[in-house]
Amino acid sequence: MAKTETNSQKTDTPKETKFPLSKINFILMGIAGAMIIIGFLLMGGEGSSVEQFNPDIFSTRRIVVGPTIAFLGFIFMAFGIIYRTKKEDSK
Repeated sequence: MAKTETNSQKTDTPKETKFPLSKINFILMGIAGAMIIIGFLLMGGEGSSVEQFNPDIFSTRRIVVGPTIAFLGFIFMAFGIIYRTKKEDSK
């Protein structure tokens, strides 16, 4: 039996490395991360103490706007991970 050179040819040729995430995915994930951080910062602030009640803990910014922006950031993060460009679909 004669040995064929197909195995050595396959290992000698450099393979084209294809990463699962492209540049646009990382940009989208960065935007989503910024949205999450902004949402948590909007939820922050001074709390109430035993001596003095702070009615600002029930402000719309803390209980509606901040959590909504953070939640949308998490949803956008999932979209950023899943997103695939049209150019990659055709290959």
